[in-house]
Amino acid sequence: MPDLLLTSIEYSGYISIAKFVVFLLLFFLWLPLLIWVYRDAESVGTKKVFWTAIVFGAGAAATIIWLVMPFFIIGMLFYLIAIGATSISYVMHRDTRVPDFQRILSADRIKGLFAGKQKGLDALESFVFITANNNEVPMPQPKTPDFFGYKAAYDTLTDAIWRRASNIVFSPTPQNYNVTYYVDGAALKQPTIARDQMEYFIHFLKNLADLDAGEKRKPQKGKFRIYQDKGNTDWEVTTAGSTAGEQIQLKQITQQDIMKLADVGLTSSQYEQLNKIRDVKRGVFIVAGPKKSGVTTTFYTLLKNHDPYIYSISTLERRPTAELPNITQNIFSLSDTGITTYAKKLQTVVRMGPDIVGVVDCEDAETAKIVCTAAKSGRIVYATLEADNVIQALGKWMKLVGDRNLAVEELLGISNQRLLRKLCDECKQAYEPNKELLRKFNIPAEKAKVLHRAGKAQVSRRGKAVTCENCQGIGFVGRMCIFETIIINDELRKAIRQSKSMSEISTQFRRAKMLYLQEQALRKVIDGTTSINEMVRILSKKKKTAKPEQK
Repeated sequence: MPDLLLTSIEYSGYISIAKFVVFLLLFFLWLPLLIWVYRDAESVGTKKVFWTAIVFGAGAAATIIWLVMPFFIIGMLFYLIAIGATSISYVMHRDTRVPDFQRILSADRIKGLFAGKQKGLDALESFVFITANNNEVPMPQPKTPDFFGYKAAYDTLTDAIWRRASNIVFSPTPQNYNVTYYVDGAALKQPTIARDQMEYFIHFLKNLADLDAGEKRKPQKGKFRIYQDKGNTDWEVTTAGSTAGEQIQLKQITQQDIMKLADVGLTSSQYEQLNKIRDVKRGVFIVAGPKKSGVTTTFYTLLKNHDPYIYSISTLERRPTAELPNITQNIFSLSDTGITTYAKKLQTVVRMGPDIVGVVDCEDAETAKIVCTAAKSGRIVYATLEADNVIQALGKWMKLVGDRNLAVEELLGISNQRLLRKLCDECKQAYEPNKELLRKFNIPAEKAKVLHRAGKAQVSRRGKAVTCENCQGIGFVGRMCIFETIIINDELRKAIRQSKSMSEISTQFRRAKMLYLQEQALRKVIDGTTSINEMVRILSKKKKTAKPEQK
């Protein structure tokens, strides 16, 4: 009897409390896994009983083997491997049945695990969508179609705002959607989005902008708002059907501040010349440039350079981009009774007797002739044209009017412009250009011993890429305008009438000390405000992308 009691005491002493706690911890962690497999299999539409039984059987068998195995560590490893293998098998199976963005074994999902689930939910809750009807959208229940669309919109817009994107274009392909951000006027390709994820995204956006979610062919346009970090951002949604699928474009709606003439980017001599226009009694000034070169901003600025309390100012536009206080903005619409053309609408505006008239997109002969007539009758008229330079704008203007004498009789001057991105002051890099590059652009070597370019990605001591927080790794922040301007005096007016070609007129403009756009841009390159790469990108007609800068 004493021997039996001694044996019992020795056996009970063999049980380690620490090992027993580890066993219970791993065992009870297995139970929530069973519940998750059962519920997840039900939500993705697969065999819930089968997969739950597989994970349960593997766990139960591994538990028994662990208990009878004399080596604790080996038994625990066998237990973990058995449960891990069956769990991964289920996850791989369920990932084949769900869209890419719902998969568990994906790079984005694994990365998100390290960021913390609660942190992600807190960020979602601090980001509020506001519909076109000014209603807040509550965060949908997780794992619902509405939540997938909500999350996709949140991820896309927060990233776009951080990168300072003004436009986002989603272009469909057979497999996915290509995504392009436009930052400071430059297109930046982004990672593609799976088509199934885009379906949730598009459906959510359409409901947000009060559009017809079922209409996928006809163009639609709407607006919505987001609230983040105590600030509102308005967005415009444009949808259109195509053979490849539905195209989507998001455009950030910003309140355009009308600048003073001295702040648009004119040189001191250009400012003095254009500022004198407000003192003349009549004439036509042409504001020219390619699309998206800031022409409308310059056009508005020139109008606001006149005192609206002294002069009556009216504009004719197809779609105003800003509200001009104390200026009458007339919008052309085919629904206007008795008005079928842009020119007839302009005639109506002129008859109302304004002192100053602004005409956006003066691109047809009838409108151009009415502009000339309005100037002759004692008005100052600003008209915008699409052209690449001053000479091209003049040639286009004379062709529209059809009469060279009439076209230049009241012509005050012409401006042409471009928008150049400015180098990031935090990460731009200086380099010594080679002499061949300087000769190519006629830059004196003594004036350009050092040029600057966009900064390259920096690497920390641990080898991790460091993104510049000022420019988000783009290398540029904001844009500036450069101008090519000419004021037409009597001598130049006579030369234009007598010249047999546009090249002769160009020679006369050069004699009048007109600087070309490239010369203006080179000044910004030399003082380190922008790069040669950016200058070539903007001013080159044929090449859409510039070559890398030479060292």
